[in-house]
Amino acid sequence: MDPVTLSVMASALGGIAEEMGVVLVRSAYSSNIKERRDCSTALFDARGRMIVQAEHIPVHLGAMPEAVAAVMTRDPRPGDVFAVNDPYSGGTHLPDITLVSTVAPDDDVIGYAVTRAHHSDVGGMRPGSMPSDSREIYQEGLIIPPVRIVRGWEYVDDVLDLILANVRTPEIRRGDLRAQIAANRVAEERMRELIRKRGLELVLASFDEVLAYGERRAREAIRALPDGAYTAESELEGDGTVEDDIPIRVEVTIDGDAMTMDFSGSADAAVGNVNCPLAVTRSACYFALKVLLATEVPANSGTYAPVTVIAPEGCVVNARPPSAVVAGNVETSQRIADTVLLALAQAADVPAQGQGTMNVLVIGGPLWTYVETLGGGQGASGRGDGPSGVHVGMSNTLNTPVEALELEFPLQVERYELLYGSGGEGRHRGGDGLVREIRVLEPASLSLLTDRRRNRPQGINGGGAGRCGRNLVNGEDLPAKASRELRALDVVTVETPGGGGWGAPDA
Repeated sequence: MDPVTLSVMASALGGIAEEMGVVLVRSAYSSNIKERRDCSTALFDARGRMIVQAEHIPVHLGAMPEAVAAVMTRDPRPGDVFAVNDPYSGGTHLPDITLVSTVAPDDDVIGYAVTRAHHSDVGGMRPGSMPSDSREIYQEGLIIPPVRIVRGWEYVDDVLDLILANVRTPEIRRGDLRAQIAANRVAEERMRELIRKRGLELVLASFDEVLAYGERRAREAIRALPDGAYTAESELEGDGTVEDDIPIRVEVTIDGDAMTMDFSGSADAAVGNVNCPLAVTRSACYFALKVLLATEVPANSGTYAPVTVIAPEGCVVNARPPSAVVAGNVETSQRIADTVLLALAQAADVPAQGQGTMNVLVIGGPLWTYVETLGGGQGASGRGDGPSGVHVGMSNTLNTPVEALELEFPLQVERYELLYGSGGEGRHRGGDGLVREIRVLEPASLSLLTDRRRNRPQGINGGGAGRCGRNLVNGEDLPAKASRELRALDVVTVETPGGGGWGAPDA
């Protein structure tokens, strides 16, 4: 396929994925999706290979292929939509519900449309389904194996009713699921239009060409790095049941145009919920590779083909059921990406460490749930200072606007601003963290899943470390992972870490 045709077809397919995201965000009921945009969309071919993805949430997207593979074992037919959130069947954590629908413009399945969205409650032991102290996955919410919720574009009401009976906010969940289904339906309609305009043969050929282009560019980037084995180690700050550091170790081997990331020597699976299913670990590894690539290189199954991930079964980055995993998706994924990039820094030009946490804040009651992830400092690089108050690494969400937050929930924002000077010093400074302070107006339950509260984000090439974050209730410090019952008028404060600096300050 000539380069012009390839570019046109890749843009057309990418445009469909982006439109899916627009439909999902504009149709959703919850602030978590319509305001924070905690959702992702992608297109797959009939073999379950990711062709294109919208520029959404890295941890969602890298793990999607395993969810599609799980659905493909259930004999999907034209007009079917499957739901799955099981982390051990390609999910990430239980609040992220994935909908996989067939793309069958002429009754032959040529691919799959996929949406993944974070639902602000899926049951479990605490509102928001993100408890800091869970010890098994059953405490974290309803587990959904790959199951049809739409058959022939008709709702399977019994299955939908079963899901909604197990959540605290069923009508909001219903609205968000229908928004996902609408986005998937749009994908099939747009694919039908593309085939009518360009022809089925060209569309199917473009799938292979887009994948081949991604793989070719990834292998070129890897080949430019020096061969060798590069090791690194980082720590998670406890697992919600203990506060001891939990080590993650990796050896990255570069051999020609291939890369192996081996996590042998990492800690065994934790008692608490910082464990990762293998899909999340792979997702973090793919993100680290993408950091090395030019921005125009697509992220698809071809791009990831040169990477082999090794993780011993039963360790913290490849846990077995029924290990708890809710923080593995949000915190351990960040630490995996940081550790891989720390190893790659010995062979490539990478930025200093960013905040390295999603700063998950969940406050909820019997009939409402507020879920937030807070930005912080991004690491500086040789190109300039790190941005302040942004998400880094495996997340890419927006914040909930103060006006929307106070309108929808019994909460009052007392303070929301940058923490000037929290970024690491250097020739280029790390980005600053931020502080969000919230007063609760009625009794509620609090869950915090954070990190970098005692281990600072490191600078690079002589740059200084960023400042640690803090969690407080009424001025009292809490650990990185914590749950509390709040009284009316209690004040919750989250200070997020700054990013590391680049280069010595006087250089």
